[in-house]
Amino acid sequence: MPFLTANELGFLLESAISTRSLLFGRATHAHILRTLEIPLPSFLSNHLINMYSKLNLPNSAHLVLLQTPPHSRSVVTWTALISGHVQNGLFSSALLHFSRMRRERISPNDFTFPCAFKASASLRLPVVGKQLHALALKSAQIFDSFVGCSCFDMYMKTGLRDEATNLFEEMPERSIAMWNANISNAVLDGKPNIAVDVFIQFRRIGGEPDPVTFCVFLNACSDALYLDLGRQLHGYVIRSGFDRNLSVCNGLVDFYGKCKEVEGAMMVFDGMEKRNAVSWCSLISAYEQNYEEENACGMFLEARKEGIEPTDFMVSSVISACAGMAGLELGRSIHALAVKACVEGNVFVGSALVDMYGKCGSIDDSEQAFYEIPERNLVSWNAMIGSYAHQGLADMALS
Repeated sequence: MPFLTANELGFLLESAISTRSLLFGRATHAHILRTLEIPLPSFLSNHLINMYSKLNLPNSAHLVLLQTPPHSRSVVTWTALISGHVQNGLFSSALLHFSRMRRERISPNDFTFPCAFKASASLRLPVVGKQLHALALKSAQIFDSFVGCSCFDMYMKTGLRDEATNLFEEMPERSIAMWNANISNAVLDGKPNIAVDVFIQFRRIGGEPDPVTFCVFLNACSDALYLDLGRQLHGYVIRSGFDRNLSVCNGLVDFYGKCKEVEGAMMVFDGMEKRNAVSWCSLISAYEQNYEEENACGMFLEARKEGIEPTDFMVSSVISACAGMAGLELGRSIHALAVKACVEGNVFVGSALVDMYGKCGSIDDSEQAFYEIPERNLVSWNAMIGSYAHQGLADMALS
């Protein structure tokens, strides 16, 4: 490489990230070491740490930090390292580096806190999360929407619902991300009624939903089977111009399917300008859940004609449809396709195969499918027991 300025070298490191080229990144790093004096300018160290973190080499990122003199390390340096460890699933190390940063008397910024909250949530460490909350409260950073939302999410994921609610109520300004998280976590907690109440509260204060809001609220309506409320939301989606949003339309197809309104699901599907695998999965599942097995299988074949690659959820749905109509030959064809798509090892696909072969009278195939499931769960065992019972093999079921 010719002589390059520090700014140009930083640009090259960013290019290595965007192109996912570790080879180019290492070559740039080597050029930096050959042409610049040690210690490196702090912003170049930050670029290197960020590059190695984004290219899934957190240990190399840590090595760069160790080679950076303490007086040259800033909150940006530490945040790049902590963020990289979180991105690579090294949550304990991320919290350890957070503590080391604090020992160097460097205060976390609005990007450091969310990384630390995510690490503590992933490790299910509410005590650490509370300590982080106290630190963010002391500096008033907790009232930043990004920091507050990450703290709220941490409390929900560690089971501290009351603390999450208190934080939500204390926030002077609640971002739409926090409202969405509140609605979503109520749904995940199995409380769709609360999710609906939160959405109504959001609308009363003049909140304008975004695609995520629509999707999480549709999940709440689906879980509670609130057909009329979901229809009202569908009308609002159309009036708001979100009826062309792919994720929202997929959510509507799923909602109508779960509420046993297959015609509504098909209407939304037919009106979609673009469709993806989720769109097809949602409609196939809608048919299968409502005992329209032939339509489910027909839509699966249409999806294949459109070049849609089968997913584990799609395959398990159509296999269940085959079981419902005792379509053994079609089921075998889907099984072969599952093997080709490398999804036959999925526990739900495997369990669906066990159930399908059992209901189609092929107990040997059912047993073979059962034993080929790498990690069996309660669904798998129930499918196998059900297959034995379906064939009148009560002794085998009990054994």
